[in-house]
Amino acid sequence: MKKRLISLALSAALVGTMLTGCTGNEGGQNPAPVDNGGAEATQAPDAGGETATSAPVAEGGKTIGIAMPTQSLERWNRDGSYLKEKFEEKGYTVQLTYSDNKIDQQVKDIEGLIADNVDLLVIAAIDGESLTQVLGDAKSNNIPVISYDRLIMGTDAISYYVSFDNYTVGKLQGQFVESSLDLANAGDKTYNIEFTAGDPADNNAGFFFNGAYDVLKPYIDKGTLVVPSGQTTFEKVATAQWDTANAMERMQNILGSYYSDGTQLDVALCSNDSTALGVTQAIGTDYAGSNTVLITGQDGDVANLANIVDGKQTMTVYKAVANEAVATIDLGVAILNGETPDASLIDNAGWSFDCAYDTSSYDNGTGVIPSYLLVPTVVTKDNIQKELVDTGYYTLDSNGYPQAN
Repeated sequence: MKKRLISLALSAALVGTMLTGCTGNEGGQNPAPVDNGGAEATQAPDAGGETATSAPVAEGGKTIGIAMPTQSLERWNRDGSYLKEKFEEKGYTVQLTYSDNKIDQQVKDIEGLIADNVDLLVIAAIDGESLTQVLGDAKSNNIPVISYDRLIMGTDAISYYVSFDNYTVGKLQGQFVESSLDLANAGDKTYNIEFTAGDPADNNAGFFFNGAYDVLKPYIDKGTLVVPSGQTTFEKVATAQWDTANAMERMQNILGSYYSDGTQLDVALCSNDSTALGVTQAIGTDYAGSNTVLITGQDGDVANLANIVDGKQTMTVYKAVANEAVATIDLGVAILNGETPDASLIDNAGWSFDCAYDTSSYDNGTGVIPSYLLVPTVVTKDNIQKELVDTGYYTLDSNGYPQAN
């Protein structure tokens, strides 16, 4: 792995181009209008009920097909909109689809992009194991594929993977709990913890959970951390589609079954913000205790940042999707230029953020996929200003709550 920190010039440019929107989560916001240099973009409803967008064809340019999972989660709107905007600024035509979290719809969307002879596919998969056949068609048509944020499994059509270091996301959550409770020096003191993980169809969800659990397992084995529900496997604590309502209902059941007698819950380890939102709601209505529960999250969704300001959620792991998009765009341009990118892309790009080139960690069942992995950031009430506002990703409204730019 190789890491590189370079100039702040690009960071300043990113700050000036961050997008607006809000709500939802692993998270998305409503796309901001895109400046196409005075040319109008066309918009048409896709078959999934969401919006497919394309810009006018740039003379002599190539076409990028972007397939995002859904607009119902805050982060995917940020990703899709930013990728579209920045590829268009470089003169490419962009076709952007959202698939309403419907696997069959995403397959149809990708089939349509292939039929339209796109030159590159950037795909954030709904289900990492459901695209084998359609991506086989992409490979047959010599269309390179970047697996974006979520690793696509079971196909040799994937050229590269761009994401954050997903195991580290969970590890940061576990370390935050470890440090906040000073578990290493707990002595005979014990704490109760419950886990809420993500979507089993999302390959990242296991990395998030395992990263946190591996940090905390020694304290569970020692008895310093206790899980009254006994639910400690990913399969038991997973949340389909990262759904807030599902996470809330499960936590309500746990609180009613194991904490109604006054047993104190100390930690709710949630893999992301949409599940944390549901867990926080359940604790607010169904928890009999009077203590403040330490609640983790990930993504920096607006509703969760408000909860952090209000002391209802303790932390979130923030992933700057603008940086992830920049890495993806530079990678895509290199591929379209006929290059075979490797660690030298980081050396030559001049990125203002940490990124590692990994050729060992992410095997999708057909082999290890070369990966560009960015480093996330822990955000708490104490550093929201420094990490999110001063960097230009968010502003504060008149009540002191962060709003995405």
